[in-house]
Amino acid sequence: MNPLKNWLYGRAKNRPLTAEDLEGMAKSQALAYACAKAIALEAKEGWTEAQAARLMDVYLSDHGVDAAFHKSFAWFGERSRFDGMKRWLDFLPSARPLRPGDSVILDTAPFHKGFPADIGYSYSFGENLGVEKARSFLKELRGEILELFSAAATRPGLSGGDICEAVARRITEKGYDPVHHRYPGGVLGHRLHPAKEGWRPPTLTPFGWQAVSGIVKGGYFPELMNEGHRGDLVGGWAIEPHLGGAGFGAKFEEMLVVDEKGARWLVEGPPW
Repeated sequence: MNPLKNWLYGRAKNRPLTAEDLEGMAKSQALAYACAKAIALEAKEGWTEAQAARLMDVYLSDHGVDAAFHKSFAWFGERSRFDGMKRWLDFLPSARPLRPGDSVILDTAPFHKGFPADIGYSYSFGENLGVEKARSFLKELRGEILELFSAAATRPGLSGGDICEAVARRITEKGYDPVHHRYPGGVLGHRLHPAKEGWRPPTLTPFGWQAVSGIVKGGYFPELMNEGHRGDLVGGWAIEPHLGGAGFGAKFEEMLVVDEKGARWLVEGPPW
């Protein structure tokens, strides 16, 4: 295998997360959700996606965050379905204003005291029965995803790719589109690793040095959870099923832990 293929397809060397890791990541995840919910409560008609995303970054900075797995994102209404969004720039928060009844997705990923989080928070700005129905289904799907990972952790032959296919199939059966297929890499999720904080050179992308270095060290495909994933599942995963309905999108994203005991969500109940 040549060096490029070895990096693309090589197996990441992962270790189970320690109790300190899990405690730090849980605090980082709680802060991220507190941020998204605070901005959701303050949101006003006419806010742009870019404004909402910038305010999330300000909130996190005010609470001691000085690094990020990625900058905050916000998507409103039809843009929360990612229709026609193919280039990296298309996914960046836009000047699209917030309107009554819009679906809203807020996505942020702080790196706090060396511990990462990556969360997605969906709600509607005013009444939107489609979004509420989608959120209810996402809670069902959360339980099913845990069952799939638990089975894969103890049953040889069931891969991460099989999990992704099962999740997409379930979303389609429910009458939605699997929008996470439209992410770069078509990912259902990605790994999260604790890392020492300190100055890092800018990456010139919305993604921080920790995100880039994880892929550089671990290999491209082992770090990403999509239909092509094979091999080791041990470690921490930010899992983000994203579905699309009629004119809207909805998702959740939170951390799932896999170790020799099986799989579990970082926190027991949905924090969203």
